[in-house]
Amino acid sequence: MDGKIVRIAELEIDPEQLEAYRALLAEEIEASVERESGVLMLHAVAEKERPEQVRILEVYADRAAYEAHLLTPHFIKYKTGTAGMVKSLRLVDVEPVMMRGK
Repeated sequence: MDGKIVRIAELEIDPEQLEAYRALLAEEIEASVERESGVLMLHAVAEKERPEQVRILEVYADRAAYEAHLLTPHFIKYKTGTAGMVKSLRLVDVEPVMMRGK
């Protein structure tokens, strides 16, 4: 994954706002993958037993693509729209061991 930025975002969402959060997240992911060539993958999942625990696997082509993503209107809408919903956020840079898709 030469030069790529790969990270996992670990979020805790206010349970009372989970449905609204998910709608904003889905809109942001759709726009990012569709409109930004440097956004290679955004996969969001939630724990079955604790749906307020959301994890997002993010893969960007490079640092420039990641930094450009942060300035897009759709990301800014997501970030400002969910600010009061996110109880905690931890960004973990990871080293891919093996990533494949079908």
